[in-house]
This record gives sequence, C-alpha cells and structure tokens, in this order.
Amino acid sequence: MAKKGKKYQDAVKLIDADKAYSVEEAVELAQKADFAKFDATVEVAFRLGVDPKKADQQIRGAVVLPNGTGKTQRVLVFAKGEKAKEAEAAGADFVGEGDYVTKINQGWFDFDVIVATPDMMGEVGKLGRVLGPKGLMPNPKTGTVTMDVTKAVNEIKAGKVEYRVDKSGNVHTGIGKVSFDAAKLVENFRTINDVLQKAKPAAAKGVYVKNVSVTTTFGPGVKVDPSSF
Repeated sequence: MAKKGKKYQDAVKLIDADKAYSVEEAVELAQKADFAKFDATVEVAFRLGVDPKKADQQIRGAVVLPNGTGKTQRVLVFAKGEKAKEAEAAGADFVGEGDYVTKINQGWFDFDVIVATPDMMGEVGKLGRVLGPKGLMPNPKTGTVTMDVTKAVNEIKAGKVEYRVDKSGNVHTGIGKVSFDAAKLVENFRTINDVLQKAKPAAAKGVYVKNVSVTTTFGPGVKVDPSSF
C-alpha cells in the first residue's frame, strides 16, 4: 500500500477514527482536515442495507440540492424543433441532434450531463457503449429523458445531483465545496439523506443505513452517527 503523505497524516490526527460524529461535527471536521490547494468537493457516502443484485432493491434518482454543488454543469441537450429552442433559452451549453452523436463518437466530451427528449433516444441510444461506462447515459429515473427540457436544464444548473447504489450497496455523491458555509453543507447532506430514506425498498430488511461518512476530495473520511439525522 502506498504511504500516505505528511499532509494527509496530519489531517488524520484531527479525527478520532473510532468515533461517529454528528452531521454538523463531521462536516466541520472534514472542512478542517482538508488540505487541497483548490476548493475541494465535500462528499458523502452511505452504506445501505440493500442487495443491488436484486431488481427490487435498486436505488437510483436525482435531487436538486438547496444550496447547489458549487460546480457549474455543462449541459448537452439532444432535441429538435421547438424543444431545441426551449433548451437554448433555458441556458443549455450545447443543443443538437445527430451532429453531436458523431462528435461524441469521435472523442468529444466537453459536457457534464446529457438531457434528451424521448424522440431523440433512438439516436442517443447509439452511444450506449460510449456513454454507459462513464455514467452519462440519459435516464427517465434521473429526469434526463424528458419533454420538459426547460425544467431539466434549470434543475441541473441549480445544483441537481444524481445518486445510484453501486454493487456494494454504497451511494456516493458530492454535497458542495469546502468553501461553503458548514450549515449549507449540512442542509445539502440532510436533503440527500431524506431522499434516500424515502427510496428505501420495501424488500430491504434489517438496518437500512449501516454506515455514513463525509470526506473531501483528498481528505480523510469522517464517520457520521446515523442517529444524529
């Protein structure tokens, strides 16, 4: 295992690895322990008591964080006619049809999120092998396959984040930047938690939220006490 740097080791000393902190304490500690030379992302990871291999225990969706993410998302919209005009008016960075399919196949990825109208999914579907592994394929569950392109673009620009349980039962997503006021990060955290609680599958048995941690891009993880939220 690679040896951790001195800055990381100093950061770890600020945290009691055996203690689970309240949400407020965990967020403040994560901010304090951050040592990046840039405005790092604050992230949260939930370990859930679900079996992702079972179709009735899949968890996936999207939510608009009340305080945004601190990142400006570049949005590509696949639409035509009036819907293309709506996307442009809403502030989409790129709007088009087959021309963007060609560009992406040629290696162009200067965007963060794709929105598509249902009638364009035939074209977008051709990019499945390219977009799928990168998690960029539009999906109705996350609101990125829709006729309401104005709403989709506005929400993404306002701080919409997607969440999806991985094969190990973890949900991992950003909740803002280190420069955010701690209270805003806590509010974003609680928003993610509320959504996951409502998404609990009926088939999930036992403890639902097993472990939670807050961290920054390079910083150490801080355990969160589930009873605090």
